[in-house]
Amino acid sequence: MGRSTAATSAARHEAAPEGFSGLLDGFREKLDRELQAWLARKREAAGGFRESVELIDGVGQLVLQGGKRLRPALVYYTYRACGGPTDAAVLPLALATELLHTYLLIHDDIMDHAEVRRGLPAAHVRFRQAHQARGLHGDAQDFGRSVAILLGDLAHTWAVELFTGVSLDGARARELTRCFSTMSEEVIGGQYLELMVALRRSMQAVPAEREQELLRVLRLKSGRYTAERPIQLGALLAGAPPALLDGLSRYGTAVGEAFQLQDDLLGMFGDAGTVGKPVGEDLREGKLTFLIHHALSTATPDQRRVLDRALGNPALTAAEVAGAQRILVETGARSRVTEMVAERLRTARAALDGIAGGGLAPEGRLFFEGLLDYLWERET
Repeated sequence: MGRSTAATSAARHEAAPEGFSGLLDGFREKLDRELQAWLARKREAAGGFRESVELIDGVGQLVLQGGKRLRPALVYYTYRACGGPTDAAVLPLALATELLHTYLLIHDDIMDHAEVRRGLPAAHVRFRQAHQARGLHGDAQDFGRSVAILLGDLAHTWAVELFTGVSLDGARARELTRCFSTMSEEVIGGQYLELMVALRRSMQAVPAEREQELLRVLRLKSGRYTAERPIQLGALLAGAPPALLDGLSRYGTAVGEAFQLQDDLLGMFGDAGTVGKPVGEDLREGKLTFLIHHALSTATPDQRRVLDRALGNPALTAAEVAGAQRILVETGARSRVTEMVAERLRTARAALDGIAGGGLAPEGRLFFEGLLDYLWERET
């Protein structure tokens, strides 16, 4: 994909990626220390009660498996970019954002029947295997799903506990609460809409209507949840002025949408080791992504039949995935989604450039610019 601001972006690219990587790695270390301390306190509070410790460690195992940590990093570096002075004030909010994400991942894997998360067995699979290993009575799959629901609920409870411990008063506290609550509601609503769009795909023959629904899913599940709301949380905590908050919000919406569209591309054309799940898993799960939408909109009858057979087929073979990949290329769907990513990254760059140089602390601006360069290079 090409850049509309190639000259200035190329100059930035020379310095930003290393600086960005260093900033992200440094933040991960801080967040992991915060997380380890949190888990240790929870284990201590459990008083040796075995079942409670198993649940605590069940959440801990997933959240310590890694992950990009993009959402909490955006909370943290926005806070720093807007003049926030202390890590002690922002790290609990960043950790709350990561635990909210953990809760959603656990429940998503149940809904999607996903067996793998971050290259390892998903939470419901781990506890299904534990049921079998212990020789417990009852259905192992039901046990795995039930415990995973509890793990998600626990992660969400911790997120709320951490968030409510943030020290703010008055109007700013109310605005921060509204933002955190809205972020949670939006991503849940976006998840439901995504589910409904996929289930009624054969009933909805008008591509324009389907595209509008997919845009709403992209905005609610990704644009706002992945970047816009975490950025707003950091800015609100730091007391950023409205004009700065507005510019950063526009940057965040575009970045979040670009990130999800790239995830869709990587899920179909990327490396399974990098993605953390098998290539073509979105097809097997029956997700109606923009890739599938654009392909169905221009496919021949034969191509459409191939995609219809593939979508939602959990037994899809590698050869059948390869066949679907060819159709996504032949119909121009891959190119169209790649351009959608480019459009949003250009929008994000313009929003960032529109913030006066003195409006952001250097460390935060470096992170925001480096994230854009990282996303430009992340394409498949």
